[in-house]
Amino acid sequence: MGYAYSFWKKQEYAISFLQENVEMVVYSAAAFFIPFFVGHPQIIVGVLVNAALIMAALNVRGYKLLPVILLPSLGVLSRGLIFGPYTIFLVYMIPFIWVGNAILVYAFKEFNLNKGMNKWAALLLGSLLKAAFLFIAAFVLVKLSVLPVLFLTTMGMFQIYTAILGGIVAFGAHAAKRKISA
Repeated sequence: MGYAYSFWKKQEYAISFLQENVEMVVYSAAAFFIPFFVGHPQIIVGVLVNAALIMAALNVRGYKLLPVILLPSLGVLSRGLIFGPYTIFLVYMIPFIWVGNAILVYAFKEFNLNKGMNKWAALLLGSLLKAAFLFIAAFVLVKLSVLPVLFLTTMGMFQIYTAILGGIVAFGAHAAKRKISA
């Protein structure tokens, strides 16, 4: 338990308690409301949500990561637009999406902040792990006739693209944030 607890407490650099809480609120609100304000195309929504996840992974610690991990899929479901008439099927994927988001955040924290791996390599590895998990979950649910085949596309390579592009956006925004605060 000690390792898991200390691991989630890692940050790229130390920030104040107030700044961490403000970032948690900003990233959580962004993750939830992006589907409302952007809506379509889905790639933009995915990139921005993954950017919020990576930004949170860099500086938000512990249980404060949960809203950023959980809220994006609830925002998409609430908005009801992303998958059009297939949105109702998203209900079956939500727990898997939560785990997929947690995998991305965990992998990035583990490989970049804990093991010191290059941030680009950590992003790529986290993106691949997230996409693999989501694709396998969607594949099983499609084979069980729970989901339409459409979900195999959106939960496969599309997840890799949006996570990597989201990481690029996050790295740029994070560098700008550090420059402004320095």
